[in-house]
Amino acid sequence: MNTFVMPKFPSVKQSLHLELKNRVQNYFDERGIEATGTPKLFTKAIVMVIAFIAVYTFLVFFTPVWYLSILGCLVLGGLVAGIGFNVMHDGSHGSFSNNRWVNRVAASSISLLGANHFMWNMKHNMIHHSFTNVDGVDDDIEVGVLMRMAPTQKKYAAHRFQHVYFWVLYMLLYVFWIFFTDYKKYFTQKIGNVPLKKMLLKDHIEFWGVKIYHAAVFIVIPVVIVGWINWMIGFITMSFFAGFILSIVFQLAHTVEHTAFPVADIETHKLPDEYAAHQIKTTANFATKNKLISWLVGGLNFQIEHHLFPKISHVHYPAISEIVRTICNEHQLQYIEYPTMRKAVAAHVRFLRDMGKY
Repeated sequence: MNTFVMPKFPSVKQSLHLELKNRVQNYFDERGIEATGTPKLFTKAIVMVIAFIAVYTFLVFFTPVWYLSILGCLVLGGLVAGIGFNVMHDGSHGSFSNNRWVNRVAASSISLLGANHFMWNMKHNMIHHSFTNVDGVDDDIEVGVLMRMAPTQKKYAAHRFQHVYFWVLYMLLYVFWIFFTDYKKYFTQKIGNVPLKKMLLKDHIEFWGVKIYHAAVFIVIPVVIVGWINWMIGFITMSFFAGFILSIVFQLAHTVEHTAFPVADIETHKLPDEYAAHQIKTTANFATKNKLISWLVGGLNFQIEHHLFPKISHVHYPAISEIVRTICNEHQLQYIEYPTMRKAVAAHVRFLRDMGKY
């Protein structure tokens, strides 16, 4: 049996990561501004959460005609993704506010959506953000036998068509996350090959509390009030729409044709590049000039900046992206960026096609 060993980043004399942090910190110092969220972000967060509650209430307790119900379920699915992108994500990284308690509240909005914060923190903050695109460690590129998301993963005959059927699989993300992967992590006490850190009693209580809440609010109550069939149609519409949005935004950031998939040395377990260079090579931006997309996805189209500075709120990414781009040029590192979302999706489709062919 092979024992799993966590890869390591090599030590370097001149740290690119330190250079980036110093220049970006100078940006904030010169302007005398905080690196956390702004009143506009707080307003957006409040509006999204209130809208989520209002749309849910309208659908369940006032039961509009079918076409308004379908539209409402799509809006609710969009709000699930929007709260995840704009509120929970910044909160979980501690960048939503300079107040720790406010960050905790923002991070806990993931509970409103039915997911578990403890599992997300381990999967996303600790693993994905450290070992991006490292096969066997980064759980974001572990889809199972249905998709091949890295050159080192085993290829099956069905993968020749993954660039065609991925649309359907991506729609299942939210349902799969809520009803399967959270439980799998909980009972195996692992995320992929990586052991979970020890769960305290409060973590266990929170896990089951959130799952009971979600079952009551999103299954039991709607079924009792609107009926089984209406609930099923509405829940599928909402969750499939949310799942696809969540999936496509995160996949466009790392699994496109120009991003790297580093492999650690077999003997030393060291990765080829130091932390900052690793993040730049494994990450891509898209549609950064489109203010509407930036607003909707919580700045996650500035994914390079996010991976380098997760504790800086996404509202600052447009400004610091110029600093990052300049340093990449100075160090002859490719700054991977797609000018539009359409071109990023096309790059993702080509990546999936190539993974299924070669």
